Amino acid sequence: MQLNDLTISQLREKLASGETTSVELTKAFLARIAATNDKVNSFITVCEAEALAAAAEADQRIAAGNAAPMTGIPLAVKDIFNTLDVRTTCGSKILDNYVSPYDATAIAKLREQGAVIIGKLNMDEFAMGSSNENSAAGPVKNPWDLERVPGGSSGGSAAAIAAGQALATLGTDTGGSIRQPASHCGVVGLKPTYGRVSRYGVIAYASSLDQVGPLARNVEDCATLLGAVAGYDPMDSTSVDTPVPDYLATLKDGVKGKKIGLPKEYFIDGLDADVKKAVDAAIATYKGLGAEIVEVSLPHTDYAVACYYLIATAEASSNLARYDGVRYGVRKDEGEGLIGMYSQTRAAGFGDEVKRRIMLGTYALSSGYYDAYYLKAQKVRTLIRQDFLDAFEKVDLLLTPVAPTPAFKIGEKTDDPLQMYLSDIFTIPLNLAGLCGISLPCGNSSEGLPIGLQLLGKPFAEAEILQAAWAFENTTDFGGKLASL
Repeated sequence: MQLNDLTISQLREKLASGETTSVELTKAFLARIAATNDKVNSFITVCEAEALAAAAEADQRIAAGNAAPMTGIPLAVKDIFNTLDVRTTCGSKILDNYVSPYDATAIAKLREQGAVIIGKLNMDEFAMGSSNENSAAGPVKNPWDLERVPGGSSGGSAAAIAAGQALATLGTDTGGSIRQPASHCGVVGLKPTYGRVSRYGVIAYASSLDQVGPLARNVEDCATLLGAVAGYDPMDSTSVDTPVPDYLATLKDGVKGKKIGLPKEYFIDGLDADVKKAVDAAIATYKGLGAEIVEVSLPHTDYAVACYYLIATAEASSNLARYDGVRYGVRKDEGEGLIGMYSQTRAAGFGDEVKRRIMLGTYALSSGYYDAYYLKAQKVRTLIRQDFLDAFEKVDLLLTPVAPTPAFKIGEKTDDPLQMYLSDIFTIPLNLAGLCGISLPCGNSSEGLPIGLQLLGKPFAEAEILQAAWAFENTTDFGGKLASL
């Protein structure tokens, strides 16, 4: 078995025993990236020299007996995280030449533990997309079928794991951008409760929705990485000062006696037959594990997509106003004055989907329309959150599909933005409510494509959904598999 085939927990044992070194590990993953990235296009930047230097330091730390859980472990991060002295593009031409002068808090925490950052991962531009086709670096391809999308916007984060290019990765989730790619690529991806992980140093898309989270080969590795980055950060005003539990301590406690809710609004007629079959089988598995299955209702679910695309685009319009060619990033100036320079820079720097969302958001915030659109969407958001809280009065967690279909073909939905937006119909409500959710493999389509199962939890109940996910993963054989390239 090659090093790329192992998990974080397995490699920690090998590092501790001296059976391998972080430098050897890092070289193995760098070699895998070199051999496969032209097929998958999951990396925008590979940090070879920096990674090998960090690996050498990690080996010294392990030898001295000062290892932390992530010491010496090669990881990759979505190119939305500011990383000191490394280019951070956010998948956009407008940041093509931007080199960050500091680390995001999540990156700083990983470096403090001695993790090895091997590169920056491809993504939909400014995290705006459901397929990773909106990147200035070109589309990411699904390692299970190179003609299909990996999901978005954290497509590179999921594809890199499925391709054996990284042990685990960090992504961000604004409307499903961790969970949907995890589902399409057959990996585990967790969106924590809003405020659980610091957003400081993460390039903003929609500030009231964005959340940092881990992706990994299996549930245990996902829990390990979450523990490494979670916690209060005074640099992030939305960070919540609440204790971070030991996610591994209760991981194997099982789900016997737990009440799992099935929201009837998520089991719709348009659900792909293979997805329905896989999710139904997962429900049966949980019954066999001793969980009680209860039907619940989230009555405002139908309004979630419309609500999201008002709030998210309005916040994006505000956040992206800073990219004007003056302070940092690419500048286009053909001598037409200040307004002309702004216009040229933004026209050349932003892609079509980003422009579309800026225009939608600017319209929603404009004079005379704010109350009719943005303010009303915020009121509906409150109703959606209350639906979840009411449901959690009756059950411990919720079980749903992640996406209506398995991964679709590249180019299939690019001419129909509405159909693309509906790809996130089962993931968006959780972001509006600010709660936590996880995607884990639960089956395969008739074409051999991965299908994901979604478990949704109460505020700051990451330990509970990880526990339920581990119970399923260790009763079935769907998880932990790599695509052959």
